[in-house]
Amino acid sequence: MNFYFDKLFLGICVIGCAVMFALPCCAADGKRTYEADVRPILKANCFQCHGESGHKEGKLDLRLRRFIVSGGESGPAIVPGKPAESRLLKRVRTGEMPPDENKRLSAKDVATIEQWIAAGAPTARDEPESIADGPVFTEEERNWWAFRPVKRPTIPSVADAAAIQTPIDAFLLASLEQEAARVPGNSGAYRFAPLASPETLLRRASFDLLGLPPTPQQSRIYEADRLPGAWERLIDRLLASPHYGERWGRHWLDVAGYADSEGHTDEDRVRQHVFRFRDYVIRSFNADTPFDQFIVEQLAGDELLPRSEYSSLSPLAIEKLTATGFLRMAPDGTASGGIDQNLARNQVIADTLQIVGTSLLGLTINCAQCHDHRYDPIPQVDYYKLRAIFAPALDWKNWKPPPSRQISLYSDTDHKTRSRIEAEAKKVDAERQKHVEYYIARTLEQELLLVADRIRDQLRIGYRTKPDQRTSEQKALLNDYPSIEKISAGALYLYERRRDARIRDIEAKRAEKQKQFIATAAARELKAAVATTPEKRTTRHRALLKSYPNVVVTAKSLAKLDPEAAVELDVYTQAVAEIRKSRIKKHLQEFTDKTTEIRATIPKENFIRALTETPGKLPATFVFHRGDHDQPKRKVQPASLSVLGEDAGIPNNDAEVPTSGRRLRFARHLTSGRHPLVARVIVNRIWMHHFGRGLVNSPGDFGVLGERPTHPKLLDWLAAEFVDAGWSVKHMHRLIMSSTAYQQSSARNRQLVEADPENRLYGRMSIRRLESEALRDAILAVSGKLNDGLFGEPVPVMEDEVGQIVIGQENLDGERKPTKKIPLLGEEFRRSVYVQVRRSRPLAVLETFDSPAMTPNCDRRASSNVALQSLMLMNSDFAITYAQSFAQRLMAEAGDDPRDQIKRGWTLAFGISPSENDLDAATRFVELQRQTLSEAAPDTKSNESYQQALASFCQALLGSNRFVYVE
Repeated sequence: MNFYFDKLFLGICVIGCAVMFALPCCAADGKRTYEADVRPILKANCFQCHGESGHKEGKLDLRLRRFIVSGGESGPAIVPGKPAESRLLKRVRTGEMPPDENKRLSAKDVATIEQWIAAGAPTARDEPESIADGPVFTEEERNWWAFRPVKRPTIPSVADAAAIQTPIDAFLLASLEQEAARVPGNSGAYRFAPLASPETLLRRASFDLLGLPPTPQQSRIYEADRLPGAWERLIDRLLASPHYGERWGRHWLDVAGYADSEGHTDEDRVRQHVFRFRDYVIRSFNADTPFDQFIVEQLAGDELLPRSEYSSLSPLAIEKLTATGFLRMAPDGTASGGIDQNLARNQVIADTLQIVGTSLLGLTINCAQCHDHRYDPIPQVDYYKLRAIFAPALDWKNWKPPPSRQISLYSDTDHKTRSRIEAEAKKVDAERQKHVEYYIARTLEQELLLVADRIRDQLRIGYRTKPDQRTSEQKALLNDYPSIEKISAGALYLYERRRDARIRDIEAKRAEKQKQFIATAAARELKAAVATTPEKRTTRHRALLKSYPNVVVTAKSLAKLDPEAAVELDVYTQAVAEIRKSRIKKHLQEFTDKTTEIRATIPKENFIRALTETPGKLPATFVFHRGDHDQPKRKVQPASLSVLGEDAGIPNNDAEVPTSGRRLRFARHLTSGRHPLVARVIVNRIWMHHFGRGLVNSPGDFGVLGERPTHPKLLDWLAAEFVDAGWSVKHMHRLIMSSTAYQQSSARNRQLVEADPENRLYGRMSIRRLESEALRDAILAVSGKLNDGLFGEPVPVMEDEVGQIVIGQENLDGERKPTKKIPLLGEEFRRSVYVQVRRSRPLAVLETFDSPAMTPNCDRRASSNVALQSLMLMNSDFAITYAQSFAQRLMAEAGDDPRDQIKRGWTLAFGISPSENDLDAATRFVELQRQTLSEAAPDTKSNESYQQALASFCQALLGSNRFVYVE
């Protein structure tokens, strides 16, 4: 591979951030250069047709300045020093090139090219004599700020040394003072804001670390601690809470793309066992698992285990395999029908690489799937080399759909117990089957009673013949008698349901038969009397002849005259009696209930949603032409990003592990402490969740299109500290939260706000709106309803009668409309991190406040401020219900005095006591509400009117900016 100036420029001195991080930038003499200014424009818009992967339309290659001057079939593309004579400039100016109208160059880009040509089309350095068709990196690309090795910078000296509590303060103050030096006379404005009040800091810290408002007990402990180090002890108490892992685990679940459903198709299948990955993440944060270990486990937890551990899983093996669920978070519809499987499989792989790229590398590597990255130095071949790392586990030609990738948590003991219980249940099943066969046979004979005698045997034989062995005559006959043909185990209940009709039919058939038998018997008796000589006639014969022709044979006398007829009639009588007394469905259900009861004692089989490799399977990876899996081109081997200039040593097949070892080596490469991106990316995310914005405010994109770091030296210092401190996230919390910068108030200095409206210099603490989960959890907490149970299966969501997604177990009628609610037994009050994340069904209250859309993941949440949010807090059942619970809590905890209740509610909601003015105003509000409600509904009891008024006050608290935002 031929790289353009394949040396790192290590001796560079950083003059200033503006020069260091701007792109494109001018050379030291102010002139435009090809490498720094023009090549990025051409690479983004033109290389795809003129140089990339050997493709040169019109034989024009734009990858080097001299190629441009030489030109192609139309002659030189530029004439240095003569813009007016340069074909390239003319074509981009007129919009003729690029041919795609969506890629027209901006006026600024055209002007840059013109200025460069006018200056003689200079280069920053001598160009290489030749280049191959592979990727070409310039020194500017290799020296991009995010690709430089992390080096711990010297902590700067500042004038306001008294404000420094941690090195963080020194870096931030140095930037403030540097900015102040540019604005004479304003130096006093460029410093930290005053410290926030203890109550504000407590609320800030509680929401930052736990995602919950401080409890009264936490407030009392903090207020009572007046010894030095009280703040640090508060941080330690919060970090020790199990709710810390729920809060910070949720942050990681965002970038991991966690969801409880597959997505990809409208079916959006539920992922039954994925919650174990969520619980693994929460436990890892609570345990302060070193983040390098956390990364390795998620990328290659299965490769840390011998294959033998898969069958009899130890707790350690379960943890490592569960961690690999990180690579199973991408939308995956491959278990659904009606889709292009090859397309869907490759999309899963692409989404997985996107999650890895944005979460760990801070790069949009997914943009190189179809062609070289247009802005960052990531050639398409590098994308497929990265893909090769995961190919043994994500083999699109030997694909395992989601259910086939699950690993059972059953132990050997569980298997034996299940076998024993199942054998017991099968005995009951067999007994039930005997009764089913008996009922089928009996129903058959009952139905045969209703058909003509002459075809009864034929029907019986035809029914008992296996369907695939029946003759055409049997099929035709049965088709004429569906009531016989349809007799089956599953249809028995239908025959029982029409019990009365069947009894009437059989009784009618019996009466008809009896009439025939009586007539036949009478005729036979008359004939016998006539044939007998007078002297031999019996008294009965004489009586019969006397009454001729009306010979009388009764049902009572028929049995004596024709015993066989009586027996046949008795079959009908018994059939009716059996139908009347039998309860087939109930009887068979008893067996079913018994087997259900027996099987309910079988240990539940749980599964892990893991990623593993098939031993011995090493699929080849090819570069797909234009990203099309049907057009494989060059075969590639696993490797990391070539622009970093490091050989990650990723094997094709590591003989030391039972798997390929590719992911394990890649993970260890990322966490070696020498990788330029990983530590920077992670500490930037930690910083972002404490300050509302990252030092790099595009946390998933450290590339050219991302934002530049506002404090690059601080970012590097934090990254180095993170690695040196053992990759401890809790250490970073203590470090950041102990700084003066974090403990500032949100007080605004007019001059500094005018100079820095977005607070990029951190001269104050930015006010932040609570994220969706934190807001819902805070409402649950202050209303006294929060269920603080940890871990377990997700709380289900459903669509209510108006189509809104709410918490609940779906229970639909025959028309698929919601019917009777299924009690959740307090599960509905659990924290939001445990609420089911359905890609197609986001919980309405969370979606309103910008819950993340996992497509495939979320590297930074939006924080909007729209009318719908206010309307939700004013009118929704959610807000009204919990405001009422809040009011009930206040009445139960604060006694009967309204002022005490109001004071309690204010403190719970805001973390501070109300002023006398606030208390007076709130008291008047509640009283006015009570009077209004009483006048509107005079029959309402006074205590009910008061409770409703207090609930209105509570709803006002929950909907206020002071509650929804954190200072």
